[in-house]
Amino acid sequence: MKKALLFFVLFGYSFISKDKAIEYVLNENINYYEDALSKSDSYLKERCVLDIYYPKEVKNYSTIVWFHGGGLTGGNKFIPESLKDKGVAIVAVNYRLNPNVKAPTYIEDAAAAVSWVFKNIQNYGGDRSRIFVSGHSAGGYLASMIGLDKSWLSTHDIDANDIAGLIPFSGHTITHLTVRKEQGIPEYQPVVDKYSPLYHIRADAPPLLLITGDRELEMLGRYEENAYLARMMKVIGHKETVLLELDGYDHGGMAYPAFPLLLKEVRRIETIEKP
Repeated sequence: MKKALLFFVLFGYSFISKDKAIEYVLNENINYYEDALSKSDSYLKERCVLDIYYPKEVKNYSTIVWFHGGGLTGGNKFIPESLKDKGVAIVAVNYRLNPNVKAPTYIEDAAAAVSWVFKNIQNYGGDRSRIFVSGHSAGGYLASMIGLDKSWLSTHDIDANDIAGLIPFSGHTITHLTVRKEQGIPEYQPVVDKYSPLYHIRADAPPLLLITGDRELEMLGRYEENAYLARMMKVIGHKETVLLELDGYDHGGMAYPAFPLLLKEVRRIETIEKP
């Protein structure tokens, strides 16, 4: 049984896509910390893994790194069905969770996973210059944090400006509610500190597409947070910040109609000539 599982994890499995034209491969549970297996931390070994779903025998495709939601306290990696078989690779990431860890461990894990993609995607046929980072809710928060605060990726010798695009779904732009709770701050008290994407606004950031649900149905003022981030990014001179509000969709339901918008943004940036 162990041998069969090892074969599955290392080599994944493949199947023919819906249009029968491209074959896709899924490789699961890859440790994104290079020295993970040598560590005694069993929780790190369990959680710091990713799956990669990619088109076989296709070269220079784009890759979407996807962080799941769950309030930094729950959730598990998954390949969104709406992103499958679209000619791109999807990398689904697990990261460590509260209460087992506290900030900034979640952000460190997110940066390590994106670093792994930058350093390895060419081995799978992908284009290193076409790596997009996205996620829903807590995952959107992590995407924004590592994309706007360059320090997290710089520890891995990766320039956050090399990310092709940031597309967070309904992510906190103030300090995350779980991080605030760790500091004894009430859930509804907004804070903008070093653990806040808003704290790290900059004109030279990658293209930023912010997507939220309906402002009347979203949770915790999530639309307004994103609207303020969008406004301030434009004020400081960022040329490619866009905010989209999905009328009629709540926090959980907004992801489904947002996936086509994510793919549209990937295609838009793909058409821009590289310098």
